[in-house]
Amino acid sequence: MRILAILLCLSLGYLVPRQVDAQAQIDPADGFTSLPLNQSNFQVQRPYDVPVDQRYSFEDGVHKLWVFDTDKPHTPTSQTEPRTEIRIRGYDYSSGVWQFEGQGYVPGGTSGVCIMQIFGAVGHTTTSMLRVYNGTLYYYRSQVLVENIYNKWFKLNVIHDVGDSNVKIYMDDQLRYEVPDRGGDLHYFKFGVYAQDNSSHCMESRWKDVKVLKKN
Repeated sequence: MRILAILLCLSLGYLVPRQVDAQAQIDPADGFTSLPLNQSNFQVQRPYDVPVDQRYSFEDGVHKLWVFDTDKPHTPTSQTEPRTEIRIRGYDYSSGVWQFEGQGYVPGGTSGVCIMQIFGAVGHTTTSMLRVYNGTLYYYRSQVLVENIYNKWFKLNVIHDVGDSNVKIYMDDQLRYEVPDRGGDLHYFKFGVYAQDNSSHCMESRWKDVKVLKKN
């Protein structure tokens, strides 16, 4: 009976979220194909009552997105918190293995904010959220991924394996966290700033070299 129990635990192990100790650097993009992206794939969602250029800029290859906790939502009928996010269009998915890659930067003082998410789930809105609180990057608010991320560029890779119901999060080419997804039959990537609990007055993130990849 004990052997059967061990085998059962091993067979279900991928269903259990696990913190991953720092490992040797690898390239998470190995075995993936980078898909074509241009500005037409980047839909900016910002407070509905202000022009885009008052919450978003794109200069020298850097997307800069900011929002205030007093801002309105992105549509007049939305009940969500303020956001300035880029919703990546053209690569919605319901199967396969997909990956978001980007170089991110969070200025000091930005807190209580989601900077990247995978939209789509069962019983929830999102399958994955990466949030910043007081300079620490979290998975939602339940798991610390990296501390002291303010004022420096970092490389983020998030891999969603729909068939295996699995999400892997890499920071600077090191696997930091592995967790089950939340189901759902439609997903897409978003990045920027989306106010959460206890948000700072001003929230900002910057992104460059953003890619969407799909496993070969």
